[in-house]
Amino acid sequence: MTQRLPRRPGPTRPGAPVVSPGSCRSGASVPTTTGAPMTATDVTGARTPEAADLITGARDRIDALDDRIIGLIQERVAVSAVIQEARITSGGRRVNLSREMEILDHYRQALGKPGTSLAMTLLELCRGRI
Repeated sequence: MTQRLPRRPGPTRPGAPVVSPGSCRSGASVPTTTGAPMTATDVTGARTPEAADLITGARDRIDALDDRIIGLIQERVAVSAVIQEARITSGGRRVNLSREMEILDHYRQALGKPGTSLAMTLLELCRGRI
C-alpha cells in the first residue's frame, strides 16, 4: 500500500531539495504503514529509478505551473471585481450574461467540453456571491 505524500516544493523553486532515487520529494525517506521507508519509485509508482527521476521532475514542473495558474486565477478574480464594481456603480447589473456566454464559448473552442466546465468554475469564482 502506498502512502500519499504532502506536496513539497520541487527543484524549480529556489532552495528546494533535489530528489534522488531512494528518497521522497523532501529528500528523506518516508515510512509506510509497514514501517519500511518509501523510495522515489514507491512515491511515483515507477518501476525504475530513472523513471522515478523523470516523474519527479515532471511533477515539480506541474507544481510550478499550478502555482502560476492559481496566481492568474487570483488576478482574474481581482480584475472581475473591478469590472463588477464599475458596472454596478454605473447602474448596471453585476453579471453580463452575454459576456459570460462569450467566455464559455472561448473555453469550449479551445479545450472542448471540459473547457466549458473549467470556464463555469472560473466564472463562479469571479462572480463572487450573488
